[in-house]
Amino acid sequence: MTHSQQIQALRERARQHISQGAITPDYQLDREQSIRILNEALATELVCTLRYQFHYFMATGIHSQAVKEEFKEHAHEEQEHAERIAERIKQLGGKPEMNPAMLTDLSHSEYREGNTLAEMIREDLIAERIAVESYREMIRYFGERDPTSRVMMEEILAKEEEHADELTD
Repeated sequence: MTHSQQIQALRERARQHISQGAITPDYQLDREQSIRILNEALATELVCTLRYQFHYFMATGIHSQAVKEEFKEHAHEEQEHAERIAERIKQLGGKPEMNPAMLTDLSHSEYREGNTLAEMIREDLIAERIAVESYREMIRYFGERDPTSRVMMEEILAKEEEHADELTD
């Protein structure tokens, strides 16, 4: 097949199944499995957002102001991650799972509040460590077969590692 014939075949394939948007026949993973995995990441991000917001409002004490601002910033960044993941789920033809009743079941991290500032920081650090390990596994799953999801998860992982580092400090 000549180069121009290959281009013509590509054009014809692009016209087929256009309702599937960005998903073309060469998508190499099980889309339903990819969507399930991304919904777990979405739930993890949403649970983390809520926990950080709760900590922002509940943090008290002499050293709380600087930590509160960190909680607020992290909540905002976790929400941004959730939005990116939800968009990717939609691109893959899936439905982002945002039913509050389902979130704690799907989330890899737990929603633990902590009673003191130190306990709040500890719970957030544990959640970040869970996210780091989970997201590394997801990155391996997506690999070269879904580079868009892989790169997105790599970028989110880098931010989660940064959060863990900040909480450790």
